[in-house]
Amino acid sequence: MSDWTRRTFLAATGAGLAACTSHPTGLTETPAQAIDANVQAALDQLYATVPGTAELGARSEGILVIPRIRKLGFWVSGAYGEGALLIGPAIVEYYSMSLAGFGFTFGAQEFNQALFFLTADALQGFRVADGWELGVDAAVALPRRGVAAGLSSGQINRPIQEVVWGQRGLIADASLVGAKYSRIIR
Repeated sequence: MSDWTRRTFLAATGAGLAACTSHPTGLTETPAQAIDANVQAALDQLYATVPGTAELGARSEGILVIPRIRKLGFWVSGAYGEGALLIGPAIVEYYSMSLAGFGFTFGAQEFNQALFFLTADALQGFRVADGWELGVDAAVALPRRGVAAGLSSGQINRPIQEVVWGQRGLIADASLVGAKYSRIIR
C-alpha cells in the first residue's frame, strides 16, 4: 500500500466511525434536549412494544432510560450510550453507560435499555454511587427474536428490573454485566 492509499484508508475509516457513532442535533437543539427527545421516544416505544412495562413503570420509584446504546467488538468490545433518570414524569439527571470487555465478541449492535428501580433504597443506592455497576441486584428481560415477550409480575422479584429492547445489528455477545453508569453534568 502506498502512503496516499494508507492515508485515504485511515481517513475513510475514521470518517465512517464518526458517522456511525455521532447523532447530529438540530441547529438550536442542546445536547440535553437531544437526550430528552431520544429518552421519550425510546420510552414510548418500550411501552408500546413490550407488554407489562407500562405497569412496571407506573409502580417504579424511578426509571433510567438509555436509548441507542452502541456496542462494537472484535475480541475487544465496548459499548456506550447516554440517557436520563426519570422520577415520575420528570427527568432529574443525565447518565452515561459504558462497558469494555475482552473475549469472544464479534460484531456491532445498537439497542435500548431501561432500568426500573422498584424500591426507594435501590434508587437511592444508584443515585449516590460514584460509578454504579450493573450487577446481581438486577433481573434482565430480553424480548425474544425481536418480538416482545412481555413481563409478568412473577418475573419481577429483584429491586432493579432491566429491560433491553429494539436490538439492531448482529453481535456474538450481548452481555451488559459490568456496565458502568456515571452521572453526566449538563
